[in-house]
Amino acid sequence: MTGGSESAVSRETGGAEDDFSPVPFDGFSTVDTPIGAAAHRATQVLHPSDANALPKPRERRVFTIANQKGGVGKTTTAVNIASALAVQGLSVLVVDLDPQGNASTALGVPHYSGVPSSYEILLGEINAAEAVQQSPHNERLFCIPATIDLAGAEIELVSMVARENRLRNALTKEALGDREFDYVIIDCPPSLGLLTVNALVAAKEVLIPIQCEYYALEGVGQLLRNIELVQSHLNPELHVSTVLLTMYDGRTKLADQVAAEVRAHFGSAVLRSVIPRSVKVSEAPGYGMTVLDYDPGSRGAMSYLDAGRELAARGVHENQGNG
Repeated sequence: MTGGSESAVSRETGGAEDDFSPVPFDGFSTVDTPIGAAAHRATQVLHPSDANALPKPRERRVFTIANQKGGVGKTTTAVNIASALAVQGLSVLVVDLDPQGNASTALGVPHYSGVPSSYEILLGEINAAEAVQQSPHNERLFCIPATIDLAGAEIELVSMVARENRLRNALTKEALGDREFDYVIIDCPPSLGLLTVNALVAAKEVLIPIQCEYYALEGVGQLLRNIELVQSHLNPELHVSTVLLTMYDGRTKLADQVAAEVRAHFGSAVLRSVIPRSVKVSEAPGYGMTVLDYDPGSRGAMSYLDAGRELAARGVHENQGNG
């Protein structure tokens, strides 16, 4: 049973050349080999152009990236998917809702105490537009940072009116001023508290990163139950649109077994692109960068670039189907 999944995952991780048609590349006739495809995508990262820009969605897509299990690549996925979309021509806002501020660090934006942040937005002290910062690595990539002040927000929100809707109300087009974002990506803390509930109420789509290791689905059941509760009472449009397999190690049978189990459980919501276990992906945040900025030619960068393209393409197809 796992044989077909093994070959599918290995093929995707090797370069996902099956997903995209060959493209002319400099002196070569086509990029119809894995090395040629990787070189082409690296060139796209280093020298973005309108020719390889992704199609804009009809309306802004808001994703919450959630998984209360720590260490699954949640923040890593948030910043690298955002970077992949921005590199390919889309305007992206990352909202950091994790008091640790790791997404803010990876995007290279200041997030010390006192900087306008998601904390002040949730409390209604400032408009979202006042907290938006541009990432120094890409003119189309923006961030609302998280500071350590956010650690107390769970308690402060408890007594507030419409406490679950604070973020949704803060991210309206009016609150963001004249800034037009194609994608808003919300990075949650590894818990199912009020911050995560605010993120789920503010979004239409949930992206769940799941690592290809033991206990991969541990805790996901509780997350899905919480999503159903939010659907029922606060946000009927919310749905799990995307599942991304992370930390894939093609040398182990376990990774293929987990991938097969996740695909059997979530079906077509699982992206074909898979994120391999990568030292470069782990090193990048230490330099205040995403992996696409730190090492655009690495397998990790290429995989996130492919995942971004697949995610954007799915959105276009869904829009066409609904139109």
